[in-house]
Amino acid sequence: MRPTRHAVPRTAPPATVGRWDTWSLAAALITILFWASAFAGVRASLTEFGPGPLALYRFTFASLALGLYALVARIPPPPLRLLLPVTGVSLIGITGYHLLLNYGQVSVPAGTASLIIATVPIMTALLSLGLGQERLSPLGWLGSLISLGGVMLIVLGRGQDMNFTAGALLVLASALASALYFVLQRPLLAQVRPLQFTVWSLIAGTLPMLIFAPELLRELPTAPWQAHLTVLYIGLFPAALAYLTWSYAISRVGAAACTNLMYLTPVLASVIAYLWLGELPTRLTLVGGAIALGGVVLVNTLGRRPAPKQP
Repeated sequence: MRPTRHAVPRTAPPATVGRWDTWSLAAALITILFWASAFAGVRASLTEFGPGPLALYRFTFASLALGLYALVARIPPPPLRLLLPVTGVSLIGITGYHLLLNYGQVSVPAGTASLIIATVPIMTALLSLGLGQERLSPLGWLGSLISLGGVMLIVLGRGQDMNFTAGALLVLASALASALYFVLQRPLLAQVRPLQFTVWSLIAGTLPMLIFAPELLRELPTAPWQAHLTVLYIGLFPAALAYLTWSYAISRVGAAACTNLMYLTPVLASVIAYLWLGELPTRLTLVGGAIALGGVVLVNTLGRRPAPKQP
């Protein structure tokens, strides 16, 4: 019997790392632009919705869109033996990341939050080190310390403002959740295609957010139509579409090459936050962000060594 033309194989072919073409570069840049705009979109939406209800509202749109896409493209759920691992990883990288980020952005400006999230690549490198997936050179360790110092400047950038500091720590925790998501999904992506994993991971990560449904139902009637359109935007584009384009780019050139483009996110996010919300970062935040990004670049360019091959 001939296989269905759209059927997804149980194992994914290895990606050709580093060979950019027009489509893969366009997909990655679209993702970065949409993700950068999400910080301002979330910050704007938090004036009308609570952090938890906002996450549920946003990812309801995203899950419906991806569910419809999976139905049309005939993308099946992961094999039964992988449902539990995929769900567990999704609880960390979808549910945990977005709830922590939303609660953090209650007091942290959009551009500042994006600078803290820009440390995800360095956290990913350190977690990969602990799991034996790669090693750091002395320059890698130096870059880690530099980046940590920059983040601390950002966290302390508002002096005695404890609400800002607490929010910044929540955003930092969301960055850790995102890094865990990237590291823990690697063995799963050896068994399912990135697109298949992304679609069902996002849907699985949305389900626990239903705990906020009663609160969301109370907030929906009082929110202005502009707020609903903003949530629709951050649900369909920075969530559903951006995750799909990111998976496409990773499948073409590999995660390492795509991750390097994340350095653009805080720059774009700060510009968008200024144009959309009128937010201006403090001088100390800019200095801390520059230091943190410098450390991240150092780790991801000169600071990594391949992990030793297993005998």
